[in-house]
Amino acid sequence: MRGRNLSSSMSAQIQRSNRSPLLLFTLSLLAISILFILVFLSPSNPNPTSFHHPISSLKPETSFVISLEHFLTHKAPKSPPTRDDTVPAAGDVEEASRKLDEALSEAEMGRVVRDPYYPLGSPIRVYVYEMPWKFTYDLLWLFRNSYRETSNLTSNGSPVHRLIEQHSIDYWLWVDLIAPESERLLKGVVRVYRQEEADLFYIPFFTTISFFLLEKQQCKSLYREALKWVTDQPAWKRSEGRDHILPVHHPWSFKTVRKSMKKAIWLLPDMDSTGNWYKPGQVYLEKDLILPYVPNVDLCDGKCLTDGQSKRNVLLFFRGRLKRNAGGKIRAKLVGELSGADDVVIEEGTAGEGGKAAAQAGMRKSTFCLNPAGDTPSSARLFDAIVSGCIPVIVSDELELPFEGILDYRKIALFVSSSDALKAGWLLTYLRSVSAADIRRLQQNLAKFSRHFLYSSPALPMGPEDLAWKMIAGKLVNIKLHTRRSQRVVKESRSVCSCECRPSNMTNSPPPSL
Repeated sequence: MRGRNLSSSMSAQIQRSNRSPLLLFTLSLLAISILFILVFLSPSNPNPTSFHHPISSLKPETSFVISLEHFLTHKAPKSPPTRDDTVPAAGDVEEASRKLDEALSEAEMGRVVRDPYYPLGSPIRVYVYEMPWKFTYDLLWLFRNSYRETSNLTSNGSPVHRLIEQHSIDYWLWVDLIAPESERLLKGVVRVYRQEEADLFYIPFFTTISFFLLEKQQCKSLYREALKWVTDQPAWKRSEGRDHILPVHHPWSFKTVRKSMKKAIWLLPDMDSTGNWYKPGQVYLEKDLILPYVPNVDLCDGKCLTDGQSKRNVLLFFRGRLKRNAGGKIRAKLVGELSGADDVVIEEGTAGEGGKAAAQAGMRKSTFCLNPAGDTPSSARLFDAIVSGCIPVIVSDELELPFEGILDYRKIALFVSSSDALKAGWLLTYLRSVSAADIRRLQQNLAKFSRHFLYSSPALPMGPEDLAWKMIAGKLVNIKLHTRRSQRVVKESRSVCSCECRPSNMTNSPPPSL
């Protein structure tokens, strides 16, 4: 009996052992199948062959008004912090500046030793000042609560709030910088929370909103307060502002006091070398950065461009103010030259809601869009044309362009000197001579370039925010050079040291001291 039982027991164990590999294989196959269904066929991952940043599938918001509304109602703090970066009245700023300089020098050398690619291969470290709310959130709320008042116009008839949107680069850069790192897509710049870790310091003062929405004296007073607040900072005193970023994108913004901050990095719409808006020595390409206007019109995407190709039956289109000051006087002359020509549309108009719709429709029906100088060498019209797929014809002799160290504008635009443009019949003859193949090439490039001029939240790689930081990264070593040099020169030194880019008619002007 014992023998039979033992034999039966061994037989059962053998049968179980034979079944175990089969059972394990079956269970493994079932688990893999379930995992495949969950991961690859789940609706949350519509593209089974690609894995993205967790927020990359979100549609970026390109409307300033909509983005600001969402930010203020869902992300902005409800009350000011208990402490900000205001320097105490009784503080020893000189000693604080000295200590900060030592800490920054030590941190800098540490990064040089640890990272063989520093600073060219490292993200820019930006400290964002925590300013009192009267310079930041209060101004954003002021815009949000009043932007529907469309009767608020400038002296030339342009809606104030539309102008603020055009120059809202300060908002787009700032809202990206202060976003949680898990929600950001840009990797070339990071926010740091300790000043001794910073490469640069960002001043989040909304100078354009304050200029347009505050009473004149109230605005001037706020400008003076902001000037004192910033220049009291130990970091400012250490570098005299050379490593500080100041957004002054509208030519009038911060105008009454900005001469006291001319060594900072200004974020500008153009250089305006005529001297009408910026005094000689205040702005130049080595130090400052040109950023594109925020487009007034909607993006004409790939489908829009394809569907609308056959509708582009206008050779040349322009809509805007026909009488301008300074370099913009060429507009009236061009109108006289082009008026009455076949397949040319020249319209008087402003940037209001009706004007936006008319400009958008006109640009989408045209092959070329005329971009003459205005009160300043640049205008938002250039970027409206780009996102509309309308080839810009730029007649602005003093124009400087955004991100030109990265982008080649010859791939998307035609450049014409004012002297040529004003010759009888010259401009239209030139445009009609452009071959169909060249027009297609320019239009195809416009479709590719549009993304470089669309501000968004979240900010996108190769968007204007990203390109801004790439351009600033190229300036960083020079900023550090001039900061260090300024700290050691003595009064007998030849203190003027500049690589300023100046037009030939200004070569006799003394270069600014960096």
